[in-house]
Amino acid sequence: MLVGNVKEINAPELDQWLQDEAVTFHIIDVREMVEIAQGTIPSAKPIPLATLPARINELDREQRLVIICRSGARSAQACQFLQQQGYDDVYNLRGGMIGWSHESLPIERL
Repeated sequence: MLVGNVKEINAPELDQWLQDEAVTFHIIDVREMVEIAQGTIPSAKPIPLATLPARINELDREQRLVIICRSGARSAQACQFLQQQGYDDVYNLRGGMIGWSHESLPIERL
């Protein structure tokens, strides 16, 4: 699904990607560390939104990225920023961690 110019994925679709070894991607959690410590999607890399411009070199432009936050708003901003920097294969998790939790999908506590 496309919202504005940002591609979106929902929680069940992301869960399927996680289970499919043929699909390669990285999950980036742009929430603040105090939020991430309460639980995130297993294998998600924490890069709080405020630090994203300084840490963008940690992300591979050729790799598919799924960006997550609490509700989907900050991650949509991160997706737009990444697209402006030349990242093409970027997805926003629709509903964020709220949507993920609503589906009773696995959460990892850091």
